[in-house]
Amino acid sequence: MKIATFNVNGIKTRLPNLLEWLAREQPDVACLQELKALDAAFPVDELREAGWRSLWKGQRSWNGVAILSRGGEPLEIRRELPGDAADEQSRYLEAAVDGVVVACLYLPNGNPQPGPKFDYKLAWFERLIAHARTLVESEHPVVLAGDFNVVPTDFDIYNPRSWKKDALLQPQSREAYARLLAQGWTDALRQLHPDEAVFTFWDYFRQHWQRNAGLRIDHLLLNRRLAPALREAGVDTWVRGKERASDHAPTWVRLEPAAIRA
Repeated sequence: MKIATFNVNGIKTRLPNLLEWLAREQPDVACLQELKALDAAFPVDELREAGWRSLWKGQRSWNGVAILSRGGEPLEIRRELPGDAADEQSRYLEAAVDGVVVACLYLPNGNPQPGPKFDYKLAWFERLIAHARTLVESEHPVVLAGDFNVVPTDFDIYNPRSWKKDALLQPQSREAYARLLAQGWTDALRQLHPDEAVFTFWDYFRQHWQRNAGLRIDHLLLNRRLAPALREAGVDTWVRGKERASDHAPTWVRLEPAAIRA
């Protein structure tokens, strides 16, 4: 079973690239972030024609998340992150797909910091940590997949000095991510590539892509029951090199269902 996450940075603009990636790499489940489209503008028909079933929650101009399945329909569990009924930003979607609980998330960027956007980022992170605590020991296999907007360590960025003031590298952001992992989650990409500089995001400016000046901010975290099934993890970097590409590349894991802890 292959599960992927991809910040598409505008699904209407990137739809041809998305469909090409889905056809070429054939994930079984794909979590999408930053749709930048209202619900009515989601390309459900185009995706269905290509063999994909979809669950989505859009938002005008910003945010938006979706879960795609190559098998049956994703079965919706929740459409928002618990903890703040007044939060109207479309950043979280949770569904059951082929026996796995898939949580697709788009954690706030938080820039500029300090300020209200960074405060919102940290408050959202605390809500995520609280909810994740109910999932990590679940009897069901669970994956938290998405754009976490956190560079966990200096090893996960080409040059930390250039991003010293960015919200993605702030001590509070990193400490929150570390506390999340400490619940018992496995960071799949780092688990299988502990000594490799792996990036998932390259800024559009100053030739970051051409210089491989990247950051690792897209993560797939596996709970205790799912972690034993991890076999492979990687990044489809070729997608970032396409014309009119997103500034992210799809990140994925391959799991052996028979190895899921009973």
